[in-house]
Amino acid sequence: MAFLNVEKNLTMLTDFYEFTMANGYYQKGLGDTIAYFDMFYRNVPDNAGYAIMAGVEQLVEYLSNLRFTQSDLDYLRGKGCFCEEFLDYLAHFEFACDVWCVEEGMPIFPGEPIVVVRGPVAQAQFIETMLLLSINHQSLIATKANRMVRAAEGRTVLEFGSRRAQGADGAVLGARAAYIGGCAGTACVMTDRDYGVPAAGTMAHSWVQMFDCEYDAFRAYAEVYPSDCTLLIDTYSVMKHGLPDAIRVAKEVLEPMGHRLKGVRIDSGDIAYVSKRIREKLDEAGLTDCKIVVSNSMDEFLIRDLILQGACIDTFGIGERLITSRSSPIFGGVYKLAAIERDGQIIPKIKISENVEKITTPHFKQVWRFYDNETGLASADVVALHDEPIPQDEPYTIFDPVYTWKKKTLTNYTAVPLLKPLFQGGRCLYQPKPIGQIRDFCRQQVGLLWPEVTRFENPHTYIVDLSPKLWKIKQDLLERY
Repeated sequence: MAFLNVEKNLTMLTDFYEFTMANGYYQKGLGDTIAYFDMFYRNVPDNAGYAIMAGVEQLVEYLSNLRFTQSDLDYLRGKGCFCEEFLDYLAHFEFACDVWCVEEGMPIFPGEPIVVVRGPVAQAQFIETMLLLSINHQSLIATKANRMVRAAEGRTVLEFGSRRAQGADGAVLGARAAYIGGCAGTACVMTDRDYGVPAAGTMAHSWVQMFDCEYDAFRAYAEVYPSDCTLLIDTYSVMKHGLPDAIRVAKEVLEPMGHRLKGVRIDSGDIAYVSKRIREKLDEAGLTDCKIVVSNSMDEFLIRDLILQGACIDTFGIGERLITSRSSPIFGGVYKLAAIERDGQIIPKIKISENVEKITTPHFKQVWRFYDNETGLASADVVALHDEPIPQDEPYTIFDPVYTWKKKTLTNYTAVPLLKPLFQGGRCLYQPKPIGQIRDFCRQQVGLLWPEVTRFENPHTYIVDLSPKLWKIKQDLLERY
């Protein structure tokens, strides 16, 4: 069941400069100035073609629990750099921002806003750290999981990485994100209890070592779990002892009880070669329905290679390279001021840099995804002004915001806004969804991307353009500054 944690207060999980700025805004009379901030990211992990949006539910929990305790205020007072009026403001703090967000599970692309916050600048600025933490971490793991699941080509992928994760939240929320990305389950019990991600697991090598021989270990396990028996067969020798003893237990213990051996698992060795030999022996013994599970240090490329080599694998259990996204362990989402309000007017703001990719896109924005009506596939995203109409029944010309001569006219399309209301005036509008529904949505939306965008190496760069109105505002600010 989907639910929100209404007790976990992470208000103080922030960077210290969020307090210094908020205090400064307050003392200079700017704290209630309405500001607009965008979260976006610049590069896809692993040089991939897309990323997966995740962590929205945890962002909602954080924003729903923003409050300062007396111990928080005492700590801040002890720093000696905050005025009493500001501390009194914090003592009576009430979140009052509007928040828009891309739906969890949606493919997202560099440069486009995935979270937009509007509200008093002292508040909108303050939430930066935890907002980025929530979205960056889970989007990273969901993206990595999605690559591994696609590499497995329909075979089951399980997340087995808790013991290698960066801390408790890295394990629990990482497993949640991996499930959104497409994993079938996790080894992490807390993620099952708290988020409904199916937990699975059988035995470690220590179980086998506790008995005098593998047969005794397997027999004991089969007697305890006859309807869900998967045996770890590589403690000593897979082909000499482990597999023969597993087959013997299947025949002598499970089948007389009316059960079948569910699976065998290996955790080491030449997996491609050994898995093929295991499959031969299982089939010869009439155990054609017995699954082969492998768990080792694997990533999407090794999974793909094993399948190309004809490895007989039904399920992959993946640990450290998934839960840490080892090959590309950073999701570089950033949070930048895009506009302020003055006398009821929106004043666009821009950050300029010698590094072109760090130049921000100003103003209050919406992101539109264009789906081709013939193929159903996503053609392009357009970042537009928040109230800018997008025609649905006439040709729409898009152009590269840097190489402006690159143009394309879209016809016969459906344009869908991606940024959906999450909070209004501090009031939560989010309706929690079952985690399985988010996972299904992710699979569906990734299926609407062109294969050229989803390939693992040298993917096609998905088009993210600016509307003509927004592009002109940005160019005017660039020329002014």
